[in-house]
Amino acid sequence: MDMLEVIKEILSKQLKVDVDTIDESTNIVADLGADSLDVVEMLMTIEEEYGVVVPDEAVADFVTVGDVARYVENNQE
Repeated sequence: MDMLEVIKEILSKQLKVDVDTIDESTNIVADLGADSLDVVEMLMTIEEEYGVVVPDEAVADFVTVGDVARYVENNQE
């Protein structure tokens, strides 16, 4: 499973939305209704499962699901 699919699954479970409604260009806040706490929870899940540490300043750049997937893929150890 690629990182985009992983993040879609995490967001689907966390925000109780249909995974099929999420794609790379889905806006995490505007389209999914996530708030800053939801974003932090998603990142904590990714950090725990994939060992990727996401600094706070990087979070401001995450607008779409694809933004998060690319960051994690580019920063995996």
